[in-house]
Amino acid sequence: MIIWIASYPKSGNTWVRAIISSLVYSKDEIFTLELLKKINQFPTKYWFKDLVNDFSNFSEIKKNWIIAQDKINLDNKVKFFKTHQGKYTVGDDNFTNKENTKAVIYIVRDPRNVVLSVSNFYNLSEDESVKFLTSPEVLGNKFDKKSGILTLLGTWGDHFKSWTLEKENLLLLKYEDLISNPYLQLQKIINFLKKYQNIQTNELKDQKILETTNFTILKKIEENQGFDENQKKFKDKKFFNLGANTNWQKMLKKESIKIIEEKFQKEMKELGYLKII
Repeated sequence: MIIWIASYPKSGNTWVRAIISSLVYSKDEIFTLELLKKINQFPTKYWFKDLVNDFSNFSEIKKNWIIAQDKINLDNKVKFFKTHQGKYTVGDDNFTNKENTKAVIYIVRDPRNVVLSVSNFYNLSEDESVKFLTSPEVLGNKFDKKSGILTLLGTWGDHFKSWTLEKENLLLLKYEDLISNPYLQLQKIINFLKKYQNIQTNELKDQKILETTNFTILKKIEENQGFDENQKKFKDKKFFNLGANTNWQKMLKKESIKIIEEKFQKEMKELGYLKII
C-alpha cells in the first residue's frame, strides 16, 4: 500500500522526500540524489503505459487512477509515492482509495511564498503565478513535462482541502516548521512512519539526516551535480532557489497579496498564515 508524500508544487515535497529517503533507504543516513529515485512519482506515463492510449485525454487517465494503483500494490508492500495530484473525485473516478492508501504525509506552504517559487521555477510572471494558484482548471502536464501526464492540481486551497479533509492516517507538515525546527519535524515523521513500518534510528542518525538534507546542502548538491527535477529549458533557474529567504512581504505586489488572502482566507486562517480577528 502507498504512503503518499503529497503537496502543491513548490511547497517542500522534495525536501521531505530527501529526509524520508535518508531515513528509510540509506544505511548511513547520509543523503544522496540517488536516494530520491527510491520514491517514485504518481501519476506518470510509466504507471499508465499499458492502460492509456491517449495521454491528452484526461477522462481516459482518471478512469485508470485506481487500476494503476491496484497494479502497483499487487505485492502488498508498503511503498512511498510523491504526488502533486489533488485527491479529487472527478465524475465517478477517485484519485485513490483506502484499499491503495496506507497513509498521507501532506506538506503545505504559505501560498504567498508559493507564488514566488512557482514564478521562479516555471518562469512565469507574478500575475501568471497568482493565476496558477487560483485557477481550478490547471492541469499539471502543461508545466510538468517529466511526468508527461495530465495532473489535476486545482487551486492551492482546493488541493490542501482534498488531502487533509480526512484526518485519519494523516501527517500535516508546514514548510515553515521544517525551516524553523527541522529536528522536531523529523521526530514527527519518524513517529508517524513507525506506525506503518520498522524504523530504526537514534540521535546520531537523526543528526546525520538533518545535516545532509538541510536546504543549504541541497542547494550545493544541485550546483555541483545538477538536479533531474529542475526545468531543463530554463538553464538559469534553480530548483533550490531562495528557501527560507523567499519573502512575500518584500517581494509580492500588494494586489497579488490581496488576491491570495481573499481567495484562500479560510485555509490560511486554519493554518495560521492569517490572523483570526
